[in-house]
Amino acid sequence: MKTSLILCFLLLGSLLPAQVRRSTKPLPASAFKLISVKVTGSSRYTSDEVIAASGLQLGQTVSEDEFKKASSRLGETGAFRNAAYAFQFSPKGTKLDLQVADTPKFVPARFDNLPWWSDADLLIQLHGRVPLFKSDLPLAGTLPDLVSDALQALVVEKNTQAHVDYLRSGSLNQAIDAFVYSVSGPAIRVRQIDFTGASASEASDLQRVAAKLQNENYSRSALHIQAEKDLLPVYLERGFLKASFSDPVPRIAQETTQEVGVDVSFEVKPGSQYKCAKVEFSGRNIFPSDQLHNLIRQPIGEPANDLRLHEDMEAVQKLYGTRGYMEAVARPVATFDEANATVSYEVEIAEGERYKMGDLEIRGLDSHTSARLAEAWEIHGGEPYDSSYLPKFLDATTQMLPGGRWNVIPHVTLDESGKTVDVTIRYDPKDR
Repeated sequence: MKTSLILCFLLLGSLLPAQVRRSTKPLPASAFKLISVKVTGSSRYTSDEVIAASGLQLGQTVSEDEFKKASSRLGETGAFRNAAYAFQFSPKGTKLDLQVADTPKFVPARFDNLPWWSDADLLIQLHGRVPLFKSDLPLAGTLPDLVSDALQALVVEKNTQAHVDYLRSGSLNQAIDAFVYSVSGPAIRVRQIDFTGASASEASDLQRVAAKLQNENYSRSALHIQAEKDLLPVYLERGFLKASFSDPVPRIAQETTQEVGVDVSFEVKPGSQYKCAKVEFSGRNIFPSDQLHNLIRQPIGEPANDLRLHEDMEAVQKLYGTRGYMEAVARPVATFDEANATVSYEVEIAEGERYKMGDLEIRGLDSHTSARLAEAWEIHGGEPYDSSYLPKFLDATTQMLPGGRWNVIPHVTLDESGKTVDVTIRYDPKDR
């Protein structure tokens, strides 16, 4: 019994010419029935997922054209960097081998404002319609569009007049790090927010902060940012330095064709409350430790207030600015003692180079007044700059200005190459 074996390749979405050796004896119709498909080469997908994505089904009548279309379909998704196939006709039927190689770079898919499903439920439903989608997507190809189409179909089934779209997300001048899916159409608004796992006192403060989010558009990404920016500080100032919030969990409270009201729940994990054991400084040369410690308001033995400590770091940096160290950085490094629930801080100081006074420019005033102000400026060119002097100068010279009210706009420019500070002060008359 003779068989016909054909090898074909799809590389980067292009078909190479097939090398074919054909049997001279006609094959029965049963030879063109697909009886098996074997998939090799993928560590990301199962054989069933690849076969489903190819569009082929066991038992269907096939030809080489179907295999070309199936290979093209797989390649166009972007999930595979290459694909190849080989098939064998015999009187019993056709056997197909699919050889694929996974695309290495995938990024997450995120669903921003779809409160009708949980993430887990949505992934299951989308995977059932788009077999190659599990939660991540390739940077190129049709797979993101296939997910969008499937998501649109799910939205339609909810009898919701919403339109699905997606964006490629990434930082400025950085590579894509996610695909973000969202819907537009009906207004989806936050109705109320609750917190599980919070104590009564903390829940009260959380509710106070969260009140400004009510009636805002529901967006998981926006709520996540708000949780980090506004909600987490409720814990950080109390010493819960490892507190965390879950992703917001929505529940539809009311729905019309024009508006959806969503109640949102956060699970809070406060973790341990840490007390401050000590604060030490390293890397400092300009100021003695006692002078720096005077700027730290954190009592030893009390719950560590992370917010206040970072405010104190700004005060330390401002102190360095008074000596001309305009780029000094104070960074607290925390070491945790889990057994005793304490935290010790070592404040690493990078003092940087000393800046000197550069040019002073006064704009918007007559030449006589400008000259008087320039003469009153006490830091001469080449002397160490004092960052605290400018506001003092502005207060002290108010009486030197001509009659009327003035908008005063100071601007400080650091010249990194020359290590100098240029100061520009513009005076604009206020509207009478």
